[in-house]
Parts: sequence; C-alpha cells; structure tokens
Amino acid sequence: MNEITFFGRGGQGAVIASEILAEAYFRDGYHVQCFPSFGVERRGAPVTAFLRYDDEFIYLRSQIYQADCGLVLAAGIVQASTFRPSIKKDAVILVNSSQQIPNLDGLRVSYVDATAIALEYGLGSQAQPVVNTAILGAFAKIDDTLKLDNLLGAVASKVPQKTEENLKAVEQAYKSVKSSE
Repeated sequence: MNEITFFGRGGQGAVIASEILAEAYFRDGYHVQCFPSFGVERRGAPVTAFLRYDDEFIYLRSQIYQADCGLVLAAGIVQASTFRPSIKKDAVILVNSSQQIPNLDGLRVSYVDATAIALEYGLGSQAQPVVNTAILGAFAKIDDTLKLDNLLGAVASKVPQKTEENLKAVEQAYKSVKSSE
C-alpha cells in the first residue's frame, strides 16, 4: 500500500488535488481511499488531505501517520514542527517552490514552481493562486505508477471550470519539475 499526504493552506486546492489523484489512480486500476483533515475552514488555514492506493482492497480506515510521499502545496509548511514526523524517513517529497529548501536531508525532494504556473494560466487569483493541478502534473513525472493520461482524464472529469487551463498547467508542471538529487 502507498500512502500520500497533501500539505497545504485553505484555498490552494489540497482536498480537490487528493480527489483528482484518487480518480487518476482508480483509472489506473488501483483501489483508492482519500479524505481530508482540517480545522477551521478558511483561506490560509492549514489543510491536510490523505490518499491511499493499492492493488488490493484497502481495509485500513485511519489517518495516515507516516506517509510514503508528501505533496507540499505551500513551501513554508516543511519548516513546521509537524511536517517531518508525518512522513517516512525516506519519503518522496514534492514541494511547490522555485528553489530548494534547506534541512530536508535524507528525503528525496523534487520541486516545481506551481504558483508561477497557476498564475500563468489564471488559476485562482494573483493573491491566492490555486496550485493543485500544477502540483499533480509534477507528481505524475516523479511517480512511476501514475499515468499522465489518466491524470489528465481525472482533471478533465473533476475540474469543471477552466478545464483547458488546468490541463495545460498539468502538462507544464510535468515538464518543469526538478529534483534535488
């Protein structure tokens, strides 16, 4: 079983990202489970969403305590005291950032400037860009199990507004992701 945790802020699209990715994995033939966790429902408040996928039916029904992968929609979250304990020591991390972030030793970290991509395609506003589809496009590049075509189909299915712009954001992020290795 593979477990992914999405770390974001309200308004960035972390919950929708988990749902889109769940559908993409489902299209790939996996059993999936996704659910959010958030306190105060407001823009800017911390949001966490969880996703599990496996070849077999998933019986486990709990929060993910140490994820195999972390998708970080707001780069500042990696400095929070709750970030490191919630991922495995050898986790794959994808961060929405234009530059590398210090103190992530031991993790396999990749970066994509999802904010710039979202702004380029008019996703969200200048003050609150919605980065979810861009981060997923980058994730499709670093995850060997996810087919880009299935992700694009899931985005087209789950994102009824600005669908073309979101699909372009996925494709651009897929091409733009960089690894720290």
